[in-house]
Amino acid sequence: MKKPQARTAPALLDEMARRQPNREAVVDGARRWTYGQLRQEAQIGAAGLWALGVRPGERVAILMGNRAEWLSSYFAILGLGATAVALNTWLTPSEQAYQLNHAEVTTLILADRFRCRDVLAELDEMRAIGLPTLSRLIVLGERLPAEATPFADLTRLGRSVSVSEREHIWASAVPEDIACILYTSGSTARPKGVPLQHWGLIDNMWEIGERMHLCPDDRLWFAVSLFWSFGCVNALFAMLSHGGSMVLQHHFDAGEALRLIEAEQCSVFYGTPNMALALAEHPDRTRHDLSSLRTGAAIGTPEQMQLIVDLGARNICNVYGLTEAYGNSAVTDADAPVAQRLIASGEPLPGVELRVLDLESGQPLAPGQVGEIALRGHIMPGYLNDPATTAASMTEDGFLLTGDLGLLDAKGWLQFQGRRKELIKSGGINIAPAEIEAALRGHAAVASVFVTGLADRRLDQAIGAVVVLRLDASVSEEALRRYCRQSLAVYKVPHRFVFVAAKDLPVTSTEKLQRNRLAELFPALDEAG
Repeated sequence: MKKPQARTAPALLDEMARRQPNREAVVDGARRWTYGQLRQEAQIGAAGLWALGVRPGERVAILMGNRAEWLSSYFAILGLGATAVALNTWLTPSEQAYQLNHAEVTTLILADRFRCRDVLAELDEMRAIGLPTLSRLIVLGERLPAEATPFADLTRLGRSVSVSEREHIWASAVPEDIACILYTSGSTARPKGVPLQHWGLIDNMWEIGERMHLCPDDRLWFAVSLFWSFGCVNALFAMLSHGGSMVLQHHFDAGEALRLIEAEQCSVFYGTPNMALALAEHPDRTRHDLSSLRTGAAIGTPEQMQLIVDLGARNICNVYGLTEAYGNSAVTDADAPVAQRLIASGEPLPGVELRVLDLESGQPLAPGQVGEIALRGHIMPGYLNDPATTAASMTEDGFLLTGDLGLLDAKGWLQFQGRRKELIKSGGINIAPAEIEAALRGHAAVASVFVTGLADRRLDQAIGAVVVLRLDASVSEEALRRYCRQSLAVYKVPHRFVFVAAKDLPVTSTEKLQRNRLAELFPALDEAG
């Protein structure tokens, strides 16, 4: 497929609907929307929002699981020239209220329930906190607050707008407009709002899809949450720009995922290592044929990436990216040797400049040296309402300081080495956890390992290793220390170990490991011993 000419999200949907109006775009249970139907649902929805009083530049939030209505609402908002705010369905009411207020959201589109959660009851809690800018509520579901508009009324209102006016409303956005605002995970502070522009959703995601070798016949298993940039930015626009189909799973469930991938012949895997592990270990795994899987995107250790290959996604792409840089900045080529794809994230994408900078001087480093990853090109225009944080995150020549550690190998491929804030300063020396983790993963008994700093009065930080053992394997702490001494300088050898089950690792609502909580796993060991 040739690169789309469109420079806005609604124009992209227009272009794909013209090219292949009858190709399946969205599968949501029994509902199957073609590209033509998705465009129609979104355009009428945009007119419906206009009829309710929403105007270009306003911020409209979405709060629901991975449903077809999420997608039609998203494109309706973007088609109107408004800005979509994707709310995390797992957040508490106080966290969601913060984001609604920080983004100055005027309109909220929500489902009355998400799994076992009563979202309307949680909305009452948000209102008790205060939502001063929120003036419109659109509800999908059987229960309807007195002041709310039923979601179905968007269609009725949209159809009441003339066809010519609908087309005019639908053409409101320009490439530089803010399409969406996504919030980064906040571990020790409030999350930051990341605005992303229309042009970047198309340009960057087209290049990501090219590295994956996507085509219109591809079908995406879509269980990563749509509110996450990996979903509504990366996966969605990589598929849309290549004319593929998206098979929605309302929320991740390993058993249902196995059934969906087989039944819908999904060829594209987007997921986290924890999701892959859940699929591999599910008791129904051997009953399902996943041979339709081919390519996709993930990031993880070599062992975690191999697990995805073993599931069937033989051409899975190792990726590096962050929300601030439109999903991914480096992606391996799907046809590269698997041994390379397991350890590195490939070359920077076209339109992306990537440097590895010395932690002290800020100067570019030679290949093979670990430093901070910095990006220029396809990056956000700046954090929402936070010029100070934006300025602190940029170099004088316009590179975004990611806070991530990495190195460029001899081929110019990026190897992720962890977060800068995760650097351990032990005895006055900076130590990268990734180096110790790589050494320990070579031990036959170790399935996975995560290294963190532990408060220590003498060293400032001691080195702690959280170890997940292979099934039926056993090993002592001293044996692991001896093993480390074979390849690591003595000051890099962990001082303490704790052994845990994979299910007990702390993860976020988007299945990311919470490294800032790894140290919490060690006090229990002290109490037990």
